[in-house]
Amino acid sequence: MVIECRWCRSGEGVVVLDLGAQPASDHFPALHDAGPDPVYPLRMWVCGSCGLAQLAEDATTPEEPRGVEPAALVEQAADAVSRVAAAGLLPVGGTVFEYGSPHGGSWLGLLADRGLTATDGQADVIVDCFGMMHEPDQAAALRARVERLAPGGVLLLQYHSLAAILGGAQWNSLRHGHYAYYSTPALATMLQQCGLVVRTAFRFDLYGGTVLLVVAREGAPDGSVAELVVEEESAGVLRPEVLSGLQTTVGRSAGALADWLHERAGTGETVLGYGAASRSVALLCQAGVDQKLLPAIADASEAKQGRRMPGSAIPVISPVELMAARPDVVLLFLPDLLEEVRSRLPGVGTWVSVEDLGRGTPEE
Repeated sequence: MVIECRWCRSGEGVVVLDLGAQPASDHFPALHDAGPDPVYPLRMWVCGSCGLAQLAEDATTPEEPRGVEPAALVEQAADAVSRVAAAGLLPVGGTVFEYGSPHGGSWLGLLADRGLTATDGQADVIVDCFGMMHEPDQAAALRARVERLAPGGVLLLQYHSLAAILGGAQWNSLRHGHYAYYSTPALATMLQQCGLVVRTAFRFDLYGGTVLLVVAREGAPDGSVAELVVEEESAGVLRPEVLSGLQTTVGRSAGALADWLHERAGTGETVLGYGAASRSVALLCQAGVDQKLLPAIADASEAKQGRRMPGSAIPVISPVELMAARPDVVLLFLPDLLEEVRSRLPGVGTWVSVEDLGRGTPEE
């Protein structure tokens, strides 16, 4: 199969992560649907010309159920808007247009509080929070955002950092429907080729490392941009031989999850999961975890409740059902939710983050 870059159209590149055939991570079948679920190749390819890490191919049809926006994401959005405003980068009394994301959430209310008015046309502020990564044609998607940007306006572009994925061994961030995985050096070059300048960069702890770029047609980058580019380049985000190290972490983390669940079963402890996230689909399949090892995963999204995980066929239940089951241990698939779920679901057992299992140091 010939792979063409979703940005520069080059055919030169290399696969750095191959998870084999996986079920569509945004398809949650009905509980009574016995399957088997169809599977599709799941590979990360890095363009040798522009350096964009991307989904090599995707034959799935996006149908991700909209999840409930986590408190951590709400808090980070408020922090981001506050920091951009404090830096004097928000036009006074301007207009705003937001590109939505299946991950949910909106910045429009926060920006309305700052005096900005939503519009469907050209806007002084364009917001894209985890939106562009869902666009198969990256070139067309970015150019559409540039065309919508009014003269003197700013584009607020937020993404899960490829450097964080690499540094945290987050190989299961690779999933169908997520077409691009941005490093700051590659994305800054893409923006430059569209006539835009990255003015400043803000960092957040969300998802292990999230970046917000403030982009405009005029001005010059500040020190935060150069610092971030140098840091990420040093980490190897543009070097396929470094990124391919993600492949070596797949077996280790999947094996750690399976071993831990078998140990809990051996002691007679009841373990249930929390967070029926798309990123957990490949992890569960790679680990060979099924309903026998993990009887259910709770999730706050009503759209997922009463369904099952693709591939592993683990039922998705409500948080109320989780509390009623009174498990000894709850395995959390979304570490950013820990503080929130501990507060909302007291007394359900010990919380263990799935990321800590891969490190061999589960925090309880």
